[in-house]
Formats: sequence, C-alpha cells, structure tokens
Amino acid sequence: MSEPEIEDNVFVGIPASTGIIIGKAYVLDRHMICVLEQSVPEDELDAEIERFYEAAESCRSEIREIADRSRSESGEDIPSLVFDTHFQILNDPSVLSDVKNIMVERRCNAEWAIKVLLEKYQTSFSKIKDQYFRDRLLDIEQALTRLQRHLIQGGDGGTLDDLTEPVIIVSHDLSPADTIQLTPGKVMGFAIDVGGKTAHAGIIASSMDIPAVVGLKTLSLNTRSGDALIIDGNAGEVVLRPTTAQFVKYNKRRQKHLYYDQAVHAKKHLEAVTTDGVKVKVLANIESSQDLAHLAEHGAEGVGLYRTEYLFIHRSKWPGEEEQFEDYRKVAEAVKSNWAIIRTLDMGGDKLPTGSDYMDMAAEPNPALGLRAIRFCLSEPAVFKTQLRAILRASAFGNLKIMYPLITAPEELIAANALLEEAKGELAGEGIAYNPAIETGIMIETPSSALFAGHLAKLCSFFSIGTNDLIQYTLAIDRMNEKVAYLYQPFSPAILKLLSQTIMEAEKAGISVSVCGKMADDPVSVAILLGMGGLRELSMDVHSIPRLKQFIRSISVKDARAIAERALEMTDAEEIKSFVMKHIGDKTREGLTAEFAPDGD
Repeated sequence: MSEPEIEDNVFVGIPASTGIIIGKAYVLDRHMICVLEQSVPEDELDAEIERFYEAAESCRSEIREIADRSRSESGEDIPSLVFDTHFQILNDPSVLSDVKNIMVERRCNAEWAIKVLLEKYQTSFSKIKDQYFRDRLLDIEQALTRLQRHLIQGGDGGTLDDLTEPVIIVSHDLSPADTIQLTPGKVMGFAIDVGGKTAHAGIIASSMDIPAVVGLKTLSLNTRSGDALIIDGNAGEVVLRPTTAQFVKYNKRRQKHLYYDQAVHAKKHLEAVTTDGVKVKVLANIESSQDLAHLAEHGAEGVGLYRTEYLFIHRSKWPGEEEQFEDYRKVAEAVKSNWAIIRTLDMGGDKLPTGSDYMDMAAEPNPALGLRAIRFCLSEPAVFKTQLRAILRASAFGNLKIMYPLITAPEELIAANALLEEAKGELAGEGIAYNPAIETGIMIETPSSALFAGHLAKLCSFFSIGTNDLIQYTLAIDRMNEKVAYLYQPFSPAILKLLSQTIMEAEKAGISVSVCGKMADDPVSVAILLGMGGLRELSMDVHSIPRLKQFIRSISVKDARAIAERALEMTDAEEIKSFVMKHIGDKTREGLTAEFAPDGD
C-alpha cells in the first residue's frame, strides 16, 4: 500500500505539542538581523567593551522582568527553565569573555564579535547528532541575537503582547522571551521553521496546552499574516491556505481529538490497570527539577528518568555538590510516596556541553561509540563521585534510585558501584544522612547489555530499557540521519527479541524492569511490551501519560501476551506493526497512535 501523497500546501514537520487548531496566521520575522563589521579605534575599544557589558546587563534585566511579569499576570507556573537558559547564557563568563576577546583581537564592534562567536558555535554544533543538544544551539542563537538586537536598536525591538485577536504564530524561530510575552488566550498555536521536540517553542506550547509543529523549514517564507492556517500537532502537519475539502477533513480530526482528549484527561489520575486487573506504573521522563510541577497535573506516578545533563551545560565550571544536592532534594521531596530515578551524567560523544570551557571534551570521529555516559564518568572519578554524593544526600529526603547510562559490560557496573560505596563511606564518616539501601540500576541500551542481561541483573536492582539507543546500536543506523531514517524500525524482529530477552532475564532475577525510550508512549509498542512478561513500568514525557494510561485500561495482559507471542514469530517489521494495530483496533483512538520519531533517551 503506497503512502498518501502530500499536497502542495501541506508542510510536514515535527509534532512538538498535540492538538489541532484552525485560525489566522501572524508572521513574526525575528530571524534576520543585519550586522555590519565596524573597525573600532584602539582608544575607543574600552568604551565599546563597556557598551557590550551594559547591553548584556540590560538584556538580563529584561529577562527577569518578563519572567516576573508573566508569572504575576498569568498566575500560571510557566517553566522558569526557559528564562534561566537565556539568562545563564548572557551571564556566562566564558561567553562574555569570548565576545570581548574577539573584539580585542579584531578591533571590531560588539555586534560583529557576537556574529563571529555565533558562527563558531554553529560550526561546533554541526558535528553533534543528539537532538536535545542540537536544540540547545537555538537557545544560544536566541540569547545572543537578542543581545545583538539590543546593541543595534537599543532594545528588544518589539513584543507580541499587543495582539488584538487570537492568532497562530508563524516564525523561523521563537525565543522564550517571545512566547512568554503572549497575552493568554491570544495565541492558538505555534508553527516554527526550526527546532526539534525539545526546543523551547514546544516546551512552552505544551505548558500552554496549545498545538505546535516545529522543523517546518520554509513555512515562514511562504506565509503572510492573515493567511488561513491549520496546525495538526498530532501528525506534525501545517496546512497553508486550506481548501474547503481540507478544512472539512481537519475539522473532523479536530473534533475527534477534542472529544477524546477531554475524556482522557478527566481520568488522568486513575491508575493504569488492565482489564484483567494488572497494575502498570506510569512515570515521567523529566529534563530538570522545573518539570516537577507538571507531574500531578498529568497523572504521573513518579519519575522514571531524570536527565541530569542540564545541570552541567551553559556553565563556566563543574556544578558543586551542594548545588546538585539542592536540585536532587527537590526531586526527592516532590515524589513523596512514589520514587524518582536519577540518571547519572550522560555527557560526551555526541552530547558535547555548550558554553562550558571547564569540560575538556573534544569532538570524536565516531561520537556515538566514543567517550560518553558511564565511560566519561569513570574517566572523571572526582566529578562522578561528587554527583553520587549529592544524590545520596538527597536520598534522605525521599525515595530516590540511581541509574547508570550506557552500561555495556559488568566491569563498568562494578566500577561505578565501587565509587558509590566510597561515597557512602565518606558520608557516613562525616555524619551526613543518606539512604544506605538506595537502589541502583542500569540502562539497557546496547545489544551487549541486552544479551548479557542475565549476569547484569545479578549486580543491580532494576533495568530501564532505553529503546531509542538500543534500536540505533542494534540496527547500526544514525537515528538523526534523515538518509537512513527509514531503517529505524522499533518493530524489527531483532529489537523485539532483545527486548523479550531482557525482560525475561529481569523477571528470572527478581528485579524490576521498565521502558523509558520512545516506545514507552506508543500504544502499538506497549501492546507488545506488556505481553513480554514482567514489564510493569513505563516512563515517558508527561504529556503522553493520560492517553497511555487510558490505553492500558482498555487492554488485557492476556491479549497482550498473545499479541507478543505472535509478533515474536514474525520476520517483517511492517507486518508486525500491521498485525498489532489490527488487534488493538479503535483502542488507539484519533491522535493516540502516530509514527514516532526517535529522540531523547
């Protein structure tokens, strides 16, 4: 069966926030800014540098004011992460020093020095494959472009807070400052040329509960303010100047989505119990402690994956033990009777830090197979132990667990646990409280760890399967390379066999096992996973939780077991997917299943 042909006025991007909306476009042209190089006489250079630092301070003040005003006026808990990121970039001594050094070396104006530094970052980031860290380049571009605009125009150059009617924002890019100044009720959705699912436009859209599609490439160049527009945040489609037939088609989709979404969210706090009485715990993947505010409102039952990398980027030095402890303590206190799994630093290789001169991590020819994750941590034992001490101290305030990423051999797990025991001994000697029985687990994300799961299960308390990397490493494909994206097959028989074996070995050893990769929030995958044995925990983006819990309540483990057994006998990925979709039928509903792109962990 051939794929339906995409119509000329349909732009396909990356779904960043679910929902379907029909409205009028408002084109925000913030991407292009004219910067000219000007020679600065030596006797005027100090004054130019002072102008630069004053502009940076003004920008930081504006960001603080915008954040405070937004919280005061809306009364909503907009994630402060989107403000903190830009503020930290414009307050980073290494970034400011780099600009100053360029000004001195080239005897040029501040605007041009910023342009030179931006080009340096763009060249560096072009070698990074991890989407989360590539999206952080947008943060740097937005923050430094804001500073350029301030130097040129004496201010930010306009806001969106004077919109007079509800509109859909269309832009090449959208900064946190742009999104946060919007009058509540006046923005219906975002359609953005650049970015991935972790871009701030998507984060803000989700927090505002409006649809967003990013990565649309040329939409802003083809759109005029006032054009009719349809955003389908479920499918990642934007329709420019829709025909009558398209309007009818997407309006029907929208009505179905709204009906189902309302029904699902009304039951978000109900447990995910299958029709034959099996409880499945549904947890959240979070990027920072700022995301904790969204756990309860989406029905999350704890944290299945806390990515700690954000604490280590946009900095001029390693985060200290006290700073990390305070952050992890917030997580421990927030989960109360549930638990939170803190993943130790997963940095290196294709996850190079940004604006962080303290990390001596050079680009590698094959970064996905290089010095990253647990390998990097074991090569920097002092840094690793500092993080372990901080997590241990926070464990006295709530139920925390420690998880090591990219474990490929028992030796790595043994070495990591040895450092953990050293940290415990130090804290005990200092009279500092911690949970001596804290559980430790590993991410299963390589074929070697899956194949050796039986032995690894004897050395830890739990497994968490990171399906995104497991698929990438097993099928030997770069999950961010569009040229081989078609080979990224979650339903490959090889993948299903590794998953089945891992789950079986965990069950035999009596340890818990969960899935925290993208397969965890896709009903087609879950229908197979729940039938593979003792898998009773899933962890995902908080916004996927209500729908996934509803799906689990609609199926039985008995049926899932029959589906998994048949799927494991098949030899074709598409055949497996079609078979499962046929058997789960309308349990998926409109907007519940979608082709999922690999991202994150």
